[in-house]
Amino acid sequence: MRFDVKKYITDIAVVAPDKLLISNIQTHYYWGVQLVVNRKGKLLREEQLQITPGRLCLTDRNTVAMLMEADEIQMIQVKDKTLTLGTVVTVGKHVCGITSSGNTLVVSYKKKPWLEKVSMDGTVLNQFDIRGNPKHFVSPFFMCTTPDGSVFISDNGTNNITQVDESLNLLQTFTSPLLMKPYGITALTEDQILVCSQGNDSIVLLQPSTNTVTTLLGKEDEICSPYSLTHCADQRKLYVTSYCTDTIKVYQTV
Repeated sequence: MRFDVKKYITDIAVVAPDKLLISNIQTHYYWGVQLVVNRKGKLLREEQLQITPGRLCLTDRNTVAMLMEADEIQMIQVKDKTLTLGTVVTVGKHVCGITSSGNTLVVSYKKKPWLEKVSMDGTVLNQFDIRGNPKHFVSPFFMCTTPDGSVFISDNGTNNITQVDESLNLLQTFTSPLLMKPYGITALTEDQILVCSQGNDSIVLLQPSTNTVTTLLGKEDEICSPYSLTHCADQRKLYVTSYCTDTIKVYQTV
C-alpha cells in the first residue's frame, strides 16, 4: 500500500484503528507530520514544522510524543481529524530514541548516560547505570515498551537488542546473525518483539523467554531495507517503512 506522503519517513504510530501519524516526512525544504487514514492512505491533516522531527511514541490514546532535532520532545494531541501541537519538553543533548512507560518517557542518547527516564515535564527520574557498561550502546535509535514495563532498545551500532526494566536496570542482551543493523522495534506482547533487521532485509521475531530470534518476513515478502514499524492490535496489522522511501507496507498478523 502506498500512502499520500512525502519522502523520508522516519517513524509511524497508530493513533486509532484507522489512522496513522507519520513523522519526518522530509525533503530539503520540508519538515512535518501527517495524519492519514490507513485504509487508502487518505491525508486528513498535515502540520508543517520549522525543525526536523524524528521518533514517535504514544503516551495515551490521544497524545503522541515526537522527538525534535533540537533535543526537544513535541507533544501532539490527536483528535478526530485534527492535530494540535502541545507542550515542548527539553531533554539532554544527542537524544535519538523515545518510548513511553506509564505516565513517563524513556529517551535514549548517542552518548552516556545512554538512557534516561523522564517525567512529562522533563525531570530526570532514572538513568542507565553505566558502571561496568560504559560502551554498552553505540546507536540506540529505536525503543519500545512491553505491557509489563520492560523497555527494549535496538542498537544498529552493536547489532544487539537490550532489555532493561522500569528503572533502566540491565536485564538481558540479545544477539543473533539475524540481527544485522537493527532499527525499528515494536512489542506485540511481552514475549513477542518485532525488529527491523535492515542488514538482512527482514522483520525478525525476538522471544525473550527462550532467547530465540526467527525471521517473520523477508525478501520474499517484499521487505527491503526496513527502517521503522508499528502494529495495530485491533486490526492485527503490521506497518513497515523502508529507508528513504514514501511507501508503507501493510501485513496481517495472527
